[in-house]
Amino acid sequence: MFKKVAGEYLGTALLVSIVVGSGIMATNLSQDVGVQLLINTISTVFGLAVLIQILGPISGANFNPVVTMIDLIQKRTNFVTFVQYAVAQTAGAITGAILANAMFSHPLIETATKVRGGGNQYLGEIVATAGLILIINLMIHQEKTVLIPVIVASWIGSAYFFTSSTSFANPAVTVGRIFSDSFAGIAPGCVSKFIAAQILGALIGLGLAKVLTNDK
Repeated sequence: MFKKVAGEYLGTALLVSIVVGSGIMATNLSQDVGVQLLINTISTVFGLAVLIQILGPISGANFNPVVTMIDLIQKRTNFVTFVQYAVAQTAGAITGAILANAMFSHPLIETATKVRGGGNQYLGEIVATAGLILIINLMIHQEKTVLIPVIVASWIGSAYFFTSSTSFANPAVTVGRIFSDSFAGIAPGCVSKFIAAQILGALIGLGLAKVLTNDK
């Protein structure tokens, strides 16, 4: 169990470090917001695919409390594991933001000031998270788990551009991004509604998966 929890901590830490670090690098390289988002997206897609591939056999590579929550609902895991994973994922996310700050000579702990809010962005989070959960569950049902690293990373990369929220789709990552006042940051006051939208999206995604697979 220690290896699994450590895998979730490390994976989420590296994921947030990738998201935040590439966001800082993007703003250092270009003043064009479109180019900044493209840099951030490409780095996240490649990094996420690698992390899922290498850590999947160890912990399942959830890196996301709502993914673990859906596993709990479907009895693929138990409540104790859910709590352990959620704590490790959130702690890892905060660590990853601090690491990214350190690499770019920012204060180790910052408070993000970037306001992300409004019904359109919450809808974006619902769509991004529902799609994520739907994809994971369909891949498992179709016994195509070997494709999950590529498919999940591809979905997140696409959702960076087609959702208004730029696809956080992850409560732990959302919390971690509070701690860097950079391109990828999110102001603390926006976090609770983002997480609520993510939880709702996850439940919708599970419902859609059950409809499409006829699972009870």
